[in-house]
Formats: sequence, C-alpha cells, structure tokens
Amino acid sequence: MLSRVANSVYWMHRYIERAENYARFMSVNFNLALDLPPNVDQQWEPLLIATADNDLFKDYYKKPTRENVIQFMTFDKRNPNSIVSCLSYARENARTIREVISKEMWEHLNQFYLMVRDTSPQQQWGEIQTQHFFTEIRNSIQLFYGIIDATITRNEAWHFGRLGRFLERADKTSRFLDVKYFTLLPEVELVGSTIDLMIWSAVLKSVSAYNMHRQQYRSLTPASIVEFLILDKMFPRAVAHCIRQAELSLYEISGNNITGGFGNSAERALSKLRTEIEFTETADIFKMGLHQYLDNFQTRTNEAAVAVFQTYFDLKPIEV
Repeated sequence: MLSRVANSVYWMHRYIERAENYARFMSVNFNLALDLPPNVDQQWEPLLIATADNDLFKDYYKKPTRENVIQFMTFDKRNPNSIVSCLSYARENARTIREVISKEMWEHLNQFYLMVRDTSPQQQWGEIQTQHFFTEIRNSIQLFYGIIDATITRNEAWHFGRLGRFLERADKTSRFLDVKYFTLLPEVELVGSTIDLMIWSAVLKSVSAYNMHRQQYRSLTPASIVEFLILDKMFPRAVAHCIRQAELSLYEISGNNITGGFGNSAERALSKLRTEIEFTETADIFKMGLHQYLDNFQTRTNEAAVAVFQTYFDLKPIEV
C-alpha cells in the first residue's frame, strides 16, 4: 500500500473519532450543567484546558461561556480541532482514497459533513436542540463505523484505520478523565460529596461507560472509575483496551509476530506503553497523581503516533 493512501486512511479515522469525542465532551458537560445545584457555577473552560485548545480559544474569544465554547469546539473553522474542521479533514482524506474505501462509506461521510457544515450555530442555543445535535453527531459516527465493519475487507487499509481510531480514542478517554482535574468545586469540603460524585459520573457517561461500570462495581468511587476507564481490558473505550487493539493492528500491518518482539520503532513504542499499562495498578496511578499520570500517558501516546508517522508515512531520502 502506498504511504500516501495509508496516511489518508489513518487520519480519516483519527479525525472522525476526534469529532465524536468532542461531541461527547460538550453533550455530557451540557447535561452536567443542568444537573448541578444553583450554588455551583457552570464550567466550560475545563473542556478547553483538557483538550489543549485553551490558548487558541483566547486568541478569538474573551470569556469561556457556554455559547463561546460550543461555537469554538463545534463550528469554528479557525479551530483545527472543531467538529466541523475534523469532518472537513476526514472528508478530504476520504475523497483522495475513493478507490480504497467503499461507496457506502463515502456517501455517508459526505452527507454527514454537509449536514454539520450547513447547520447554523444560532439554531443550537436551545437546550433540546443542542443535545439533539450532539446526539445526532455521535449516532452518525457510530453508523459510519458500522458501515466500515460491514463493507471493508480486513486488509492493510482496515488496520491502518483501526490503528488511528484506537490511538485517538485512547488519548481522548484520558482527556475525559483529565477534565475532572480541571473542574473546580466551590469548596474544598465538597471533595467526595454528592456533587463530586456527580461530576465523576459525568466522566463515565462521557464515554458511554456508566452502565457497564455499574455492572462491574458495586458503587461509584473515583478509584473504581479510574480503574475501569484506564485499566479495563474489555471495555471498548478503556485506555488499556484501545492501546492493545492499536498494537494488534500495528503488528498485522508489518506482519511481525507480536510474541516475537517488535520489528520497528512504532511497534516498540506501542508495545512498551501497553506493557506498562498492564502492570499498573490503580494505587500506582493515584500515588503518582491522576493528572500527572494522564499527562504522561498523553505524551507517550503522541510519541507512539510520531513513531507510526516516521515508520510508515514519512518521506525517506533516496540513498544513492
């Protein structure tokens, strides 16, 4: 497979996954703002900080109000990570590789992008309209993944897409958890209170993990939520599961036997990260500090993504 084609498949999936996760970010924060008691202020700035979009946001907006944050993270084309920007990039990548993807994939992605692009931001300020819009984005992207699974051969292209999807998902799950770190309670005494647990529950709901967590644990605690979203190997949005699936696709692409050791720098970086997560316990995470652990994980994930780029997508100099 040409590296140009592989790169487009990889980034098409990353952009699609990023758009879905941004919709999840705002949908859950919107619900949380409605549930919080009157003495607790709505907080939208933590979303910007956790996604590392806060510096760019300050270039164009004065205050992180609900309307400004939703506008910036959804419709603002000056933000390369906004939902409309991500869908535009995903559509452009898909357009350049029409011969690799299925007709159904292209038609759905094109129609979906046009729907979001043509939506007027002013239509979304009502509570019902906003929630419906973000739900529609999530459902459309999940439908897109269903179309992929039903119409694409499990070849190199499929594995490059899967690699991009799970790397992006692992990163964003860690950022969902990090939002909790940047959310300020009005009083220190409220740590561990009903309000605090409500915010922790919102973290679970942001990755559709609330019901699965309740099936596995008797009670909602910060420790159980962190363990489930980082260390669980079976839940499809848990960090450990995502890294493992990305690793499996990486070895399928190279043809190396995963039990025989890594064959390139990308496999080394991802396998090392997966191994460290497998031997990590919840107590280790809290001992290090949840934010510090997540920050380190995000750095390591970015390093693995750079290694993937250098191994498969980067232009190599021709030796004479």
